[in-house]
Parts: sequence; structure tokens; C-alpha cells
Amino acid sequence: MGLLDFIKDAGASIFGGGRDENEEIHDLLTSTFGAEIQNLKVEYGEGVVKLFGSCDSQATKEKAILLAGNVKGVQAVDDTYFTAPVQEEVEFYTVQPGDSLSKIAREYYGNAMKYPEIFEANREVIKDPDLIYPGQKLRIPKLG
Repeated sequence: MGLLDFIKDAGASIFGGGRDENEEIHDLLTSTFGAEIQNLKVEYGEGVVKLFGSCDSQATKEKAILLAGNVKGVQAVDDTYFTAPVQEEVEFYTVQPGDSLSKIAREYYGNAMKYPEIFEANREVIKDPDLIYPGQKLRIPKLG
């Protein structure tokens, strides 16, 4: 993927607790993914998060990138040195004003009731399927 752009002022605010931003993002990812990410190193500066390490799957890699990118203040994530075995193909979608998971599911799958597929693919980023916000990036997995 390389460099994935995000909207800098969208997302959850985790900075400002007096800790180093690198540590904040590192802790967010390790507490969420644990052993699914190995040798994680985070470098944050001027709105860009650089991730280093390896993941157990492409899905974990994509979710980690989205979790880091959907932090308020982050405008891009560079995953050049963040590796994972290549698996399923996915698309990324940026939430627009007025969107809901069912509306997105209708657009991608032709069936609004398939929204749980999108929710499950983004569980680390979305805590409640009724609470998504404009500017948030989501994984849209291909259905088998």
C-alpha cells in the first residue's frame, strides 16, 4: 500500500496525555492486536505515522493502519516497512456525511442487511455499528 491518506481532524483524540505520540499509537495498536503484530515500531511526526514490524495477516495489517490513521491529528500512515502475508482483496472507503453501514453495504454488496460484514471487518475501528463519522476510513471486504 505505501502511504494511505486520512483526514487529519477526523477520528478519536488520543494525544495530549503528556506521553510521547509514538508511545500512544504503539500502545493503542499493541493493546488492540497483541501477538498479531510482531516487532512493532511507531514513528510519528508532522501528521504522518510510520509503522514497522510484521502482522499475522493482511487483515490485521489493514486494521492496524486504519486504527492508527483514524486517530485525530494523523493525516497519513506509511506502511512501507509493515509487512503481512498477502491474502484477501479489500477496498477502502471514506465515510461521507449521511452514511451508515447499511447504506455502504447496499452500495458495495447490493444488500443493506450485509452491514455486519463491514462492521466485523472494522471492529477495531468501529465500536458501535451506529456510530461512524465522516472522514473515517473503513475496510470493505470482498464477499465470497
